[in-house]
Amino acid sequence: MKFHVRSKRKPTIIIVSLVDILTILLIFFVVTTTFKKTQPILKIELPEAGSGESVLAQEPLLITVAPAPSERILIGNEEIALNQLEARLKKERKSRPEIKIALRSDKKASFGLVVKVMDIARKAGFEQLPAFIEQEKAPPGGP
Repeated sequence: MKFHVRSKRKPTIIIVSLVDILTILLIFFVVTTTFKKTQPILKIELPEAGSGESVLAQEPLLITVAPAPSERILIGNEEIALNQLEARLKKERKSRPEIKIALRSDKKASFGLVVKVMDIARKAGFEQLPAFIEQEKAPPGGP
């Protein structure tokens, strides 16, 4: 009696499915990195307030005031001098009339500098200047 003996084949890895998976992973990583927002390099501690509200709107042009002693002013990631701020805001307003601005200031920043920035923004034609805050934390054991 003769038995049919199968020849042993070498195992193979199907590359096509691996290429598909790697392509999908590559697309995923490319898309997710575009959602990452760049933030200024400054370490800022936002002041706390209990009456702040969350607002979802278009992303505003962010003006950041750094704490003393440096007291730097940034528009987005670009540092700007106080005497150039009004001209820059007017230029942004002229190029994009629908643009909104928001103020983010460290709680240790000079109040005078923050008021100057707010005044310059009003002179540049921005009536509303919302500010970023940290929500107050409820005391332990309290409501």
